[in-house]
Amino acid sequence: MEFADFKTASFFDNPYPVYASLRAEGPIVSIAPNMMMTGHYDIVDALLHDRRIGKAYLESVRARYGEAAAEQPVFQNVSRTMFSINPPAHTSLRSLMMKAFNARQIESIREIARATANELIDAIAKTDGADLMASYASPLPIRIICRMLDVPVEDAGALANATSEMVRVLDAVPIPLDELAGPNEACATLERYFADVIEARRSKPGDDLISLLLRIEDSGVKMTEEDIIANVILLFNAGHETTSNMLGNSLVALHRHPEQLHALRQHPDRTAQAVFECARYDTSVQSTVRTALEDVEIGGTTIPRGTIIMTMLGSANRDPAKFSDPDRLDISRDDARLISFGAGIHHCLGYRLALLQLETAMKVLLERLPRLHLTNLDSLQWRRHGNLRGVKALAAHW
Repeated sequence: MEFADFKTASFFDNPYPVYASLRAEGPIVSIAPNMMMTGHYDIVDALLHDRRIGKAYLESVRARYGEAAAEQPVFQNVSRTMFSINPPAHTSLRSLMMKAFNARQIESIREIARATANELIDAIAKTDGADLMASYASPLPIRIICRMLDVPVEDAGALANATSEMVRVLDAVPIPLDELAGPNEACATLERYFADVIEARRSKPGDDLISLLLRIEDSGVKMTEEDIIANVILLFNAGHETTSNMLGNSLVALHRHPEQLHALRQHPDRTAQAVFECARYDTSVQSTVRTALEDVEIGGTTIPRGTIIMTMLGSANRDPAKFSDPDRLDISRDDARLISFGAGIHHCLGYRLALLQLETAMKVLLERLPRLHLTNLDSLQWRRHGNLRGVKALAAHW
């Protein structure tokens, strides 16, 4: 296989036949010079847990964009996040962030999520239909994050636009060099915005997440303002686009499996399990990138030091060696753990928040609009991103 196989229109519309071919070709496949890929669950899981396989973010940027690109502001910002660093720096930063993302803190968001979902449905329930991506799935997570940070919900639209632009560079497939100005400008906008918020919190702290990040410390170590800004932007990028697209993908999957949707409507207590299965079946985050920090042998394949490895989470979630009948959506499934949120030391810190939002959003939507049905299932337009999978619009009636 070649890297080009993962950039075609047919792949963006339905990547799963390509993933089946990838798994059939071998445990780990060379797809370009100094670049390998795997779609097998056990191999992906082993790589993500192996400390010899880590992050070399700016090196991967240079490999994809050229030597000078690593100095671009947007890449410099991403390089400072937990997403991009290795121990020991990662260990210290994650320890601090985990104090803000513990289970008790996240559970306190449930009522905020439910109130936000109801507000959005109030705005559309008086009509007989709407685009659920624009009116519900996209604004929901960004409004919840705004409330977590205690920033004006009126700013949600502008913040969402900036994060949508910036998130383009998180795709493993590089965007054209002449288009980097957009993500750079979006990054600068977000940095200025949150620098102002931090200044306000220093003079008047509250109970919001940014105030908490300013207060927390671990063994006398506190987060720098630069760290807080970079990782709050990461929260927006990861928490907005991934969650909104995952909600859209879940609705598509359920409507394409009407018997599963019917079962969920009959048994709303299964919503958490249904969301978990939808996240396996068609995850919004399709891949994550690692680099071999030394020569490594896994799955009978030697991975030379410095090799970029694309671990295809979407493929691993459909691996028949791990899941029974993996191409079937089954909200009662309990046969294995999905890998949509990664694994190892870089396992998604906000996975509880994401699942809570998805569960709440799905439950409120089906409660409030019991006759909801999608009307564009045969004409869906999937976004042209190799990493972040989602639809542009979801036409619905009720």
